[in-house]
Amino acid sequence: MSTNNVSNNDVSNENTNNGTPAHVQQQAMPYPRTFSHIGISVPDLDAAVKFYTEVLGWYVIMEPSEVVEDPSAIGEMCTDVFGAGWERFRIAHLSTGDRIGVELFEFKNQENPQDNFEYWKTGIFHFCVQDPNVEELAEKIVAAGGKKRMKAPRYYYPGEKPYRMIYMEDPFGNILEIYSHSYELHYASGAYSG
Repeated sequence: MSTNNVSNNDVSNENTNNGTPAHVQQQAMPYPRTFSHIGISVPDLDAAVKFYTEVLGWYVIMEPSEVVEDPSAIGEMCTDVFGAGWERFRIAHLSTGDRIGVELFEFKNQENPQDNFEYWKTGIFHFCVQDPNVEELAEKIVAAGGKKRMKAPRYYYPGEKPYRMIYMEDPFGNILEIYSHSYELHYASGAYSG
């Protein structure tokens, strides 16, 4: 057996023409990162946990708890993020059916914005869940205190494919969208053409 063959898993010590090690140059392409979790601020943590578990079917992985501004590791970490003076907040950790984490925060001085849908401003203005029965989930959200932002679901390819969507609000004013099918299926066929 020849020892000149190098497997794809071996790290080469050879340099490329520009002096960069070959294994470093191969890693220059960005790796497609996976989505870990999202943080959502709510005015009532217990009500939010109830809504997201009972209506969307997400499950609790860490029960609601309080975090305080103190010299503990978590206290110092939060001060790094929020700055001094945040005092305390309550948090619960949930997970979606596809294992995406959802952190629900109830801050001490939580405020509801005057306009909860300032989509033209930089930042996240909605998140989307997937359910094959868009209409049924939309009605469950309304029955639980949320509301529709559209009269009815819309079709991406009317008369051709069953791909539907609707914008909603949870009972706390957070904007969520419902897709009937995967993100890839909605857009792989050019949803904006025609």
